[in-house]
Amino acid sequence: MKRHFSSLPTAVLCLACLVAMAGCGGADQPDQTSAGGSSAESGGKRPRVAVIMKSLANEFFSTMASGAEQHQREHADQYEVIVNGIKDERDLSRQVALVEEMVAAKVDAIVIAPADSKALVPALRRAQKAGVVVVNIDNRLDAEVLKQEGVTIPFVGPDNKSGAKKVGDFLATRLKSGDAVCVLEGIRTSFNGQQRREGFGQAMEAAGIKIVDSQSAEWEMSRANAIAASMLSEHPDAKAILAANDSMALGAVAAAKSAGRGELLIVGFDNISAVQEAIREGKVLATADQHGDQLAVFGIEVALKLLADDKASPEDIETPVDLITAETLSQ
Repeated sequence: MKRHFSSLPTAVLCLACLVAMAGCGGADQPDQTSAGGSSAESGGKRPRVAVIMKSLANEFFSTMASGAEQHQREHADQYEVIVNGIKDERDLSRQVALVEEMVAAKVDAIVIAPADSKALVPALRRAQKAGVVVVNIDNRLDAEVLKQEGVTIPFVGPDNKSGAKKVGDFLATRLKSGDAVCVLEGIRTSFNGQQRREGFGQAMEAAGIKIVDSQSAEWEMSRANAIAASMLSEHPDAKAILAANDSMALGAVAAAKSAGRGELLIVGFDNISAVQEAIREGKVLATADQHGDQLAVFGIEVALKLLADDKASPEDIETPVDLITAETLSQ
């Protein structure tokens, strides 16, 4: 069963209701940052919620961390939070280790943005077996692997395919049928990367625009810079680059500048502040905003609801994703 947040204000309202139903909680921070003090200091047992993200070097995830910490400060009597992240988007072993560390620390819930949609499932199954509530945010876990492992984990996050299609459709208004474009993909084993690639592809196909090259830059700016430079050299007729996240879009901006391709149209996904500035300067055409400052909060609220009511049925919740352009930024 899936619920939808049709807009951010509605989402916040819904989540406020979940807070009211949630219980109380506590936590220490062994890895990155923590908020809330100890349960002994607070005089009561509050749930300890661990938020495990991908690379905190990526502005999107550092914004997500800040959002979680701010929410905890505003609800300090209800729970404590531990915020963890990995240094490299590809460091799956470290993220698995973080899950195991949080289970050993006896947290009550784990809210995770998995670096890989398949590799994290066994560790999360073990966490559930240990009595930890698990909520999946940002990047959906693989449905087939979840089934194989006999695990049910609710996903709280946006429709990445829909968001990418919105960005692609907007780009198509600046191109004509038959034009050539290139795509910078995320990590190919990540469901959100797959969905964004599909959304871009659907938009380009509908407009009769040809994707002449599509490669993974694994979410990273430096890799995207090198791959985009190669793409532009091999496909000098390419009119645009569609990047599956904003870090890669910025890498493409640097490559376009080095190649003297100031007219190249570039789009991204995430709406980080550096890309907002690039949009205002005309270096990036558009991006998608999945409200990173609230994504972890959405997951925390669901975790608190499940902790407060062990008979509650875990269900997926679709959160907002919006097209961001120069026009929307000026409003």
